[in-house]
Amino acid sequence: MTEGRGKSQRGQEAEHLAEGFLRLRGYKIVDRNFRTPMGEIDLVGLDGRTVVFVEVRSRSSTEFGLPSETVTRRKQSRIARAAGVYAAQRRLGNAETRFDVVAVKWREQAGEPEIELTKGAFESTI
Repeated sequence: MTEGRGKSQRGQEAEHLAEGFLRLRGYKIVDRNFRTPMGEIDLVGLDGRTVVFVEVRSRSSTEFGLPSETVTRRKQSRIARAAGVYAAQRRLGNAETRFDVVAVKWREQAGEPEIELTKGAFESTI
């Protein structure tokens, strides 16, 4: 990561890295940055037949916690509400769904960031 990049640019780069990371693990990415007034879903993918709503979090330091720890109950609720809108618009019906978190930890020295996937990071009915 180049010094001086803003938070928004780092976030976009993290989402791009997460997408590639998930594709390598067999996910088919079907949507990106789905926005509603009540929340946003960073990535929507298929893991087999399961529709997966993916939250991407990144941090340049773990001083204040791990990236995945920043997905609070409030954030989970916003993602779940957005997922409900997505499911209704796409007429997913009773499709199996899951909420995953991809955490991107930028390294202080140059090099590839560390990427971690938490499948089923939280549960919610949509």
